[in-house]
Amino acid sequence: MNKTDLIEHIANNADISKAAAARALDAVVSAVKTTLKKGGSVSLVGFGTFSVGKRASRTGRNPKTGAAIKIKASKVPKFRAGKGLKDALN
Repeated sequence: MNKTDLIEHIANNADISKAAAARALDAVVSAVKTTLKKGGSVSLVGFGTFSVGKRASRTGRNPKTGAAIKIKASKVPKFRAGKGLKDALN
C-alpha cells in the first residue's frame, strides 16, 4: 500500500473526500515529524510508538576502495509496535 492507496482507504472508511483525507494524513505525518524533531515521542495506543534513537559515530569502509572512513553520530527514527498491532497480525 502506498500513500495514494492509504488516502483512498481513509476517504472511503471516514466518508470524507480524498482531498480532506490527504490533508488529514499530511497533518498526522507533520505532527509526528515535528514531535520527533523536538526529541519527543508519539504514542498511539494499540498501534505503536514513534521515538528518536541515537546512533554513535563509528568507523566504516568505503566499498569501492576499502579505505576506512569515519561515519558521524546521527539521530534515527524508531518505531515499536503496540500490542493491538501485534495481536492483529497473529
